[in-house]
Amino acid sequence: MPDTPQPSLFDDAGPPAVAPARPEPPIQALAARLQARWGGRLYLGTSSWHFPGWATQVWQRAYPEAWLSRAGLPAYAQHPLLRCVSLDRAFYRVLDTREYAALASQVPPDFRFVVKAPALLSDAQRRDPTHAAPLGDNPAFLDPDLAARGVAGPAAEGLGDRLGVLVLQMSPLPARWLREPEALHVRLATALQAMQGALAGPAPAARLALELRDPALLTPTLAALLRRLGVRYVLGLHDRMPELQAQLPMLRTTWPGDLVCRWNLQRGQRYAEARDAWAPFDRLRAPDMPTRSALARVMRATLDAGHRAYVTINNKAEGSAPASVRALAAALDEPGEP
Repeated sequence: MPDTPQPSLFDDAGPPAVAPARPEPPIQALAARLQARWGGRLYLGTSSWHFPGWATQVWQRAYPEAWLSRAGLPAYAQHPLLRCVSLDRAFYRVLDTREYAALASQVPPDFRFVVKAPALLSDAQRRDPTHAAPLGDNPAFLDPDLAARGVAGPAAEGLGDRLGVLVLQMSPLPARWLREPEALHVRLATALQAMQGALAGPAPAARLALELRDPALLTPTLAALLRRLGVRYVLGLHDRMPELQAQLPMLRTTWPGDLVCRWNLQRGQRYAEARDAWAPFDRLRAPDMPTRSALARVMRATLDAGHRAYVTINNKAEGSAPASVRALAAALDEPGEP
C-alpha cells in the first residue's frame, strides 16, 4: 500500500505553530522583578529568532530553521525575558509595510522591534552577494528619499507602536569617506532628518539610532550632531569597535536619552569562527563577564534615570543569545552600586 501523501511544510497555509518552551519559575520571577522595578522600560532580546539550538530555552523542541524563521516569532514573544528582537533580515533586503504589519500582528502590544535599516541605505559600497566584496560606490548611500519613503516610512506604518528603535548601522566605510568627515556628516544629517520625519507620524515614540563599524568616527563632532538631531548612539559591542568603556564618551555627550545596545560579537572573534565553534548556540560557550558587568551598570543607570534600555544580543557574543539574556537579566537584578 503506497504511503499517504503528506502536506508540504510550507504549503499555502504556512508551517504549523511553534510551541514555546515552558518558562521556568525562576525566570518568570526574575522577569517580574525587573518589570516591577523599571515599569516596562527594559527591553531585552536577541538578534533574530530562527535557531533550532534554542530548544528548551525558547522552543519546546528543536524545529527546522526555516520553520522557525516563518512561524517562530509568536513563541519567541511569549518568553518572559524576551521583550524585543533585532529584525536583522531588514538589513539584507528592503521590507515593505505589509511585511512589517504581518510581523507586528504576531507579537503582544508591549513587544518592540529593533529594526536594522537595509544595507542599500547604510553601506557606501555595493557588494558581491556571495562574498560581500566591494563592487563600487553605492549611489543610494544615505539617500534621503530612500531613507524616508523606502525605510523609515514602511517600518513606522507597518509596526506602529511596536517599533522601538530604527538602527542605521553604517558598514565599514571606504577611506575617502573617513578622510572627509564633514561631507559624511552633512549627508548623514540629511538622511537622519528624513528618517525622523517619517517616524514622527505613525511611530512617534520610536527611537532613531546610529551604529558604527569605524572607530575613527567616534568623535565629539559626531556626538554633538547626534545630540542636536535627537538620534541615539548605539553602544555597538563588536570586534571592530573599541571595548565598552571606550565608547562611553559618546553616550555621555548624547545624554540624556534611551540606551540602545547591540552586543554582536565577542572581541577577538570573527563571525564565521564563532558560528562554527559555538553552533548550535544551545549554551554559553565563552562567558564574557567583564562586558556583561559593565553593560549591566550602564543599563541600570539609564533605567534608574527614567529612560528606556533596548539591548539585543547575538549568539556570537557568548555562544547562546537566550542564555546571555538570562545572565544579563540576573546581573541587572543584583544590587546596584551606590
